[in-house]
Amino acid sequence: MTDQIIAVTVVGDDRPGIVADVTSALADLHGNLEDSTMTLLRGHFAMVVLVRTGADAPAVEQALAHLTGDGSLVISARRLSEQTAVAAGGEADFVLHVHGADRTGIVAAITRVVADHGVNIVDLGTRLGDGLYVLVAQLSVPSSTEPDRLAEALRSVAADLGVEVRLSRVDDDLL
Repeated sequence: MTDQIIAVTVVGDDRPGIVADVTSALADLHGNLEDSTMTLLRGHFAMVVLVRTGADAPAVEQALAHLTGDGSLVISARRLSEQTAVAAGGEADFVLHVHGADRTGIVAAITRVVADHGVNIVDLGTRLGDGLYVLVAQLSVPSSTEPDRLAEALRSVAADLGVEVRLSRVDDDLL
């Protein structure tokens, strides 16, 4: 079988060693980790890994099944299409920071503005602590989108939500 990209998702109760256990099992399948993200969400572990391997999705799930036996983790694997990421050209990276008092709809409203301006969200994280809601997102802004117009639309929605927003270009030296 030829190598393919498998997306592996892991969600469950946090404990030390989850990343080591999952990646060891994938290495045993001769899997090469191409992209991954891992985080804790209110004490719960969440991970998505893209692994290139000769094993198919059912074989990957089988190799990880021993980690789900006690019911504390749910793991799934799915084959992804082999689409090569092609840069659209003229895209610039920006970071979006939003913070303010917690309320329903912040993420929905902010991301709607981003989508309506043809901007892709590359990474997004949120945290809630002591009533303060924080959203940080990395955006890929196409050359056809005027960053100043996007920023103004974000400020308008942020004002309606009662939150603060800041959009800034990422310095290439920081990437």
